[in-house]
Amino acid sequence: MTDRTVLDTSPPPATAASRRAALTGAMFLMATSAIGPGFITQTTVFTAQLGAAFAFAIVVSVLVDIAIQLNVWRIVGVSGRRAQDLGNSVVPGGGYALAALDLFGGLVFNIGNVAGTALGLNALLGLDVKIGGALSALVAIAIFLSRRAGVAMDRIVVVLGAVMILMTLYVAIVSGPPLGDALRQSVAPGEVDFLVITTLIGGTVGGYITYAGAHRMIESGVTGPGSIHEINRSAVTGILVTGLMRVLLFLAVLGVVAGGVRLAADNPAPSAFEHASGEAGLRVFGLVMWSAAITSVIGASYTSVSFLVSFAPWIDRNRNRLVVAFIAVSTVIYLAIGATPTKLLVLAGALNGLILPFGLAVLLWAAGRRRDLLGGYRYPVWLLGLGVAAWLLSLYLGWNALSGLDDLWK
Repeated sequence: MTDRTVLDTSPPPATAASRRAALTGAMFLMATSAIGPGFITQTTVFTAQLGAAFAFAIVVSVLVDIAIQLNVWRIVGVSGRRAQDLGNSVVPGGGYALAALDLFGGLVFNIGNVAGTALGLNALLGLDVKIGGALSALVAIAIFLSRRAGVAMDRIVVVLGAVMILMTLYVAIVSGPPLGDALRQSVAPGEVDFLVITTLIGGTVGGYITYAGAHRMIESGVTGPGSIHEINRSAVTGILVTGLMRVLLFLAVLGVVAGGVRLAADNPAPSAFEHASGEAGLRVFGLVMWSAAITSVIGASYTSVSFLVSFAPWIDRNRNRLVVAFIAVSTVIYLAIGATPTKLLVLAGALNGLILPFGLAVLLWAAGRRRDLLGGYRYPVWLLGLGVAAWLLSLYLGWNALSGLDDLWK
């Protein structure tokens, strides 16, 4: 069994149907990597903290996410090169630095993903969080070692993405959120929290997540200037899927907390669903949370290792073993670290938001100053300007987030 068989990265799609399937898989790999346990927990925690004012943070984060995603996917897709290869071409050692940062961020995020599987099984079956995390890691490893793991991953992320959205829509309806107040505060918030916005951006396009779909896309053979329309559509749709899920989850939790309910501090997300839909809501949420976490574990591990495969032939040959090892190390750290799952999940998003400015700077430099890396393609000035604006904002938000990271552990 070869790594290519497991990861389903060869050969490039030859038909229109297989090309669409490859893009759909890349889009949902990115989306379900973002709509993971950290996404769910962060949205719940921040909705309880800010109330309707959280709507403004969602709007800002989605706009920034689209600007970043469009640039990253366009640059990686047109060049047909992974981000670390572009980095090394732009500045000596830049790709190695980017790989190291994303590997670290991916590891931290994956610890949170394993913690999310534990939260899910705790809500679904009442299992201890450490036992649930260990069992879930074994399941993720088994999925990755299957002969049809690549095909199964593409199908699972699409199905589970739809399930999560539909189930959250149901809870959003039954919880009865104050829609008028949420709409008003989406443009005129009563409170703005920079750490919250940074964490949302980091949890959606920070660290490894934005590269999950982009790397998968080029490994499927969807590259070059002729694929720009498909690349743009997939990049924006992926962000809109995550934005829709964020809005629905926000409304579902807002309806609960607006009624005066105080969510459980150690497990807020399942607490919100239980208050909205009773015992059945708690169990169903547990299944959705666990499913989201499993797909995120796979996405984080696959993408983190993809930042290493171009550095040495032996890494590519042993890619599958490294992915399994990545999952195992994440689980061991989760079991040993002693922090609560909720804190880990929020920290993961914040750290990825801080990593974002470096990777985006490298890619934007390649687009603006190194046309040779893009096969002579003339990068649109408007898109480059949008990317630079998003990069400056990511710097500002990241700087503001530094002072707030200590608060996560108090």
